[in-house]
Amino acid sequence: MKKKINHARTIAFITILVEIVGLAAFVVFYFNDFFNTKTVCKPEYIAIGASALVAFNVIMLWASSIRISAYRHKTDLKAAEVIGSDVQEAYNFAMIGLVVTDENDIIIWHNDLFKERHIDVIDLNIFDWQKDLRALKEKNSNEIAKLVINNRNYEVKYLSDAGLWIFKDTTDYESIYSYSKLQAPVVGILAMDNYDEVIKGDDDYNDTITKAKDIIFDYAKEYGILLRKFKDSNYLMLCNFEAYNKMQEDNFSIVDKVRSVSFGEDIPLTLSIGIARDFPDVVKLNELASAALDIAMSRGGDQVVVSVYGKEMEFYGGKTEAQEKRSRVKIRVLADSLINLIKNASNVLIMGHTNMDMDALGSCLGVKAICERVKIPAKLVVDLKATEVKTRAALTSSFNRDELEQLVVSGKDAVGLVKSNTLVVVCDVHIPNMVMAPALLDHTNKVVVIDHHRRAEEYIESPVFNYIDPAASSASELITEFIRFASISPRIELSSTYATIMLSGIFLDSSFYKSKNTGIRTFEASTILKEYGADNSVADDLLKDDFEEYIETTNIVSNLKTADYGVVYAIANVNQFYDAASIAKAANACLSMKGIHAAFVIGKTSGKEIKISARSDGLINVSKLCEKLGGGGHFTSAAVTFLKSNVSEVEEMLLNVIRKYLPEAKADVNKRQGTEEN
Repeated sequence: MKKKINHARTIAFITILVEIVGLAAFVVFYFNDFFNTKTVCKPEYIAIGASALVAFNVIMLWASSIRISAYRHKTDLKAAEVIGSDVQEAYNFAMIGLVVTDENDIIIWHNDLFKERHIDVIDLNIFDWQKDLRALKEKNSNEIAKLVINNRNYEVKYLSDAGLWIFKDTTDYESIYSYSKLQAPVVGILAMDNYDEVIKGDDDYNDTITKAKDIIFDYAKEYGILLRKFKDSNYLMLCNFEAYNKMQEDNFSIVDKVRSVSFGEDIPLTLSIGIARDFPDVVKLNELASAALDIAMSRGGDQVVVSVYGKEMEFYGGKTEAQEKRSRVKIRVLADSLINLIKNASNVLIMGHTNMDMDALGSCLGVKAICERVKIPAKLVVDLKATEVKTRAALTSSFNRDELEQLVVSGKDAVGLVKSNTLVVVCDVHIPNMVMAPALLDHTNKVVVIDHHRRAEEYIESPVFNYIDPAASSASELITEFIRFASISPRIELSSTYATIMLSGIFLDSSFYKSKNTGIRTFEASTILKEYGADNSVADDLLKDDFEEYIETTNIVSNLKTADYGVVYAIANVNQFYDAASIAKAANACLSMKGIHAAFVIGKTSGKEIKISARSDGLINVSKLCEKLGGGGHFTSAAVTFLKSNVSEVEEMLLNVIRKYLPEAKADVNKRQGTEEN
């Protein structure tokens, strides 16, 4: 329409110009009486000519108006053909605005809705008015765009056949949706970690407990949370999404506040909180919150785990390491439960994680010893190609060929050994896709999980026995305690070969007792293994590097770069594949240097797999950083595995996470020292 209007303007301009020039020429000729103009042009002739000129102009204006109106009417009819015969009904229904554009995207017409709202965009390019609509036209599909115009919300749809844009006012719907979202139910379960140990048999008026409860009640009052006590140490939390948002913005400071009241105590009092949201059924939310709390506690406590329905879990806190709180009574109960499960099984298949290390092998051998004691057939599921070099060497050097055939079975062959009453025991791992033979998990419904890593979101579903203790230095330590403190009589026997490999596993995961996870029970477990005949010199030899490995580690460390103060990373040769153990060893080597608090090593383990191994001296929570990348582990030892990524991409991802989350991952040493001084 704009083109037609411009064309009409041009014709009108030319006509008026011709009339003005003709009138000027007539005046000149008339007053100078050229060619006897005054004699020829009598006044009555002049009046008739002027009247004719005015009539001509009126007729031309009338014709132009009719032509433009006809085009507009034609446009209305075209729109009517697309949206229905009753155009006026479409205009008024549900506050719908209509805009028609020409082939140049110029707005040639809009309905009364925009006029009433003082939006006049005739003759404007629609994309100059609303840039976001360009994508809607380019896609030329049934997609809907959302816009905010003059503080009102619209959904926009484009009908290309008619050049028609339909604007539906959704302001009321958006307001209702926003209000409903803010009022959506959120369910949480709060548990005080180490509650029984802190009260030490005293009544509920223990000073630390009282202070912690005051903080909890004050926090609930401040954020509008309904608390209901259902156990001495547990509370049910109910609130709306608006209150949850405030807690999230506050980064769930209640965890830090409660931790501070018991600072300096032998057994600190901390909080574990599981929260569930984004589902309308509170019963289901309660189940999700309970599962989130289990994950928080199995990861060592002192943190908040949020279960968002249909999405990945979110983790907050986790600034302290898990505390040793195993008692021999508890260990005996757990060991007896495991033994009963083994006794009732027809056979047992034992496996660790892929790229099996010495700790995974040692813990599996410990479970094998338990099976031998109760005379239940058992085999280790081991694929030598998916086993670390040192672990493979330990197997082949510690057992002859016949013994090895009786001891291990490949993952493929293990599936054929599964019966209706087969028990699968998984050691040193709890993530389904990281076990040595994932297919086994699909062929049995009786699975035991024994691990010392902080629980990740992915987890083996519905195990019949579940024991995850992040306070332990290694899985071999946990199995050693089971063997020693089980009530079965006579006691479980452990061969010196098994004991030596288990001791080597403890050496590996505790970094020869230098890890922050090394505790009194680590030394006790080592002593127990010595009693069973473990040879610490052989255990040490099993972990020693050969010359090539030493050179390999040195070359990796030589590429060291600084990511932040006290934080370094190294990239291994991109043209070489490494064992996971070699990458971990390089990270440990980096950490041995003065002034380095955290180290990350990036290396290829196969053509489609890249691994990051992370180590810390305890001042930085590397597990939190690795979790942001999709991995996990311990406070001081963690890892991440990437599939189908190149090294430069992984490096950039690591640096982004360090830049964004390092402040959260740093242990608040200065604050704790200040608290201690006070």
